[in-house]
Amino acid sequence: MLTELRIKNFAIIESLTLPLARGFNVLSGETGAGKSIIVGALGLLLGERASADLIRTGTDRASVEGVFDTTDRPDLARLLDERGVEVEEQTVVLKREIAAGGRARAWINGTTVTAGVLAEVGRLLVNLHGQHEAQTLLDGDSQRRILDAFGGATAQAERVRTAADTLHTLRDEMRTLARRRAEAERRADYLRHVVQEIEGARLTIGEDDRLEEEARRLEHAEELRSLAGGAHELLEGSEDAVLAALAQLHKALGSLQRIDPSLGRLQELYDGAFYSLEELSRELEEYEGRVELDPDRLEEVQRRRDLLFRLCKKYGPGLGEVIETGRTAREELDLVDSAGFDLKSLEQREAAAREELVAEAATLSEMRRAAAERLSAAVEAVLPDLGMADGRLRVELPPRGEPAATGAEDVEFRVALNLGHDARPLARVASGGELSRVMLALKTILARLDGVPTLVFDEVDAGIGGRVGLMVGETMRRVAQHHQVFAISHLPQLAARAHHHILVAKGAKGGVTTADVRVLAGDERVVEVARMLGGDPESQVSRAHARELLDTAAVDTAKLQKPAAPEPSLAAAAPRRRR
Repeated sequence: MLTELRIKNFAIIESLTLPLARGFNVLSGETGAGKSIIVGALGLLLGERASADLIRTGTDRASVEGVFDTTDRPDLARLLDERGVEVEEQTVVLKREIAAGGRARAWINGTTVTAGVLAEVGRLLVNLHGQHEAQTLLDGDSQRRILDAFGGATAQAERVRTAADTLHTLRDEMRTLARRRAEAERRADYLRHVVQEIEGARLTIGEDDRLEEEARRLEHAEELRSLAGGAHELLEGSEDAVLAALAQLHKALGSLQRIDPSLGRLQELYDGAFYSLEELSRELEEYEGRVELDPDRLEEVQRRRDLLFRLCKKYGPGLGEVIETGRTAREELDLVDSAGFDLKSLEQREAAAREELVAEAATLSEMRRAAAERLSAAVEAVLPDLGMADGRLRVELPPRGEPAATGAEDVEFRVALNLGHDARPLARVASGGELSRVMLALKTILARLDGVPTLVFDEVDAGIGGRVGLMVGETMRRVAQHHQVFAISHLPQLAARAHHHILVAKGAKGGVTTADVRVLAGDERVVEVARMLGGDPESQVSRAHARELLDTAAVDTAKLQKPAAPEPSLAAAAPRRRR
């Protein structure tokens, strides 16, 4: 449960510590005192979107910190351990901070975590029902999620969604393949021309460079032979050629070495140079012999270069792009023949995926039908305690033509809140107050299933009063036997039923508006309930009325100290007699 909420520099709050206790906690105060700001801070702590606009004027950062007693949640300790967070003495501290630049950070027990991890852990600790949330009950998607959660069908619903996504993907592939095939058939003549032209040329990467080199040699063959022959002549073609002259050098080196044997290294250098020049002469002679004056080959090379130039101009810019164009054209042309086989394979897979979706959706439908009966009975058992003695809830499951990602049926909550009226869609028959009470009934029922220890209700008493307010307060008080309940309320009948009453008051510090809280007891609580009743809180009549409300809801402290009796299984709840 949430034992303490610390808020600093958040909206109009400078520094506030909100102590909470087991049982039913209520937060009251004048309109604009900051009650909803406290709920907003709690929402931020539970992972809602952070904004620099929430930082108190004149400060550079805001923070919210919640201390939770997790004695009854060993599963949470395991989850945090998996996330690298240590838990000591069954206490978990969540913290969220917003800096002026808009950057937000989060911690759990001092370990930095992402907002996603913070929200994941927060959802296991607190169920927050804000003023706007009752309106979501009118949405079909929300109603479907509520039913699936109640019936334990959330995992099955996800399997249906996965099967539907698979089927959708296969159908997209079929449509894409059929469209590509039709396009290929329309372009078949052109594609055949492209393939014939490119594949017929038998192109190879780098061929254009090799042809350019060969053409240059053929065009300058006579000059190349002349240059190679002249170079060979200089090396050994005459008496004064280089190699002949080296004989004199060889004789001189021999004479030097005979006088000074240490000059043997000079002979080695000579030998290397002589042999290299001999090899050079031989290479030049052979090259001169290889160079041919071949006009026919030159003409052939030029024709090939012209062909490559034309292909590059049409399909290029380079030879690589021409070859790739031919390859893709071949693939597209092959599609005309192969698409039929591929489509048949896809059709078989599509049929199997459709069968799987139908089967998974059928299983989900069975779970929903069973859950619809039990949820109707469970809500109808609670509605009289919320001032709707004749209230009935029907969960209708109108079928669809074929299963979709959300199943084979829609989910629609229909209610009849007055005797003699037919059940109609919730949006058409419920006032704001009635809608809030139906949401309260659903929340209290679902909370028994998900095991969330703390339930927060922000002005769920909107639009009600009098005896109905007393009944709503009694319902919350009963829920508080199994959960910590935290309600923000303007209703004295509800506040009087609380085990723990906290007042929010607005003041000023240093010329800046701020909000603060204090726990009420004794006469202070009498005065606040008297104020909530709408009379003069100082008058004896108003205080007597307030005391009467408080006396009828005296806290049974001993009961809170003992473990609450287990609630009956909702799965076994028998349907109420239909009116």
